[in-house]
Amino acid sequence: MTFQLKANRKETENKTIRFPIHLINQIDHAISSSEEDITFSSFVIQACEYALEHMDDPSSNEKEP
Repeated sequence: MTFQLKANRKETENKTIRFPIHLINQIDHAISSSEEDITFSSFVIQACEYALEHMDDPSSNEKEP
C-alpha cells in the first residue's frame, strides 16, 4: 500500500519539532505536487500515522524459548 495524501481535520495539540532543512524542502515539494489541499502539519501527521500503522510489532519479534 502506498502513502496517499488526504485532506481531513482532527482535534489537535501543538508540539514543536525541529526538521532538517532538506526534509522540509522534500515535504514542501510533495505538498506542492499534490492535487489535494494539504498543509505541512497535515502531511506530517499522515506520514506519522502511516509509519505507525506499518511498523513491525515488537512483540511479534520476541524469540520463543
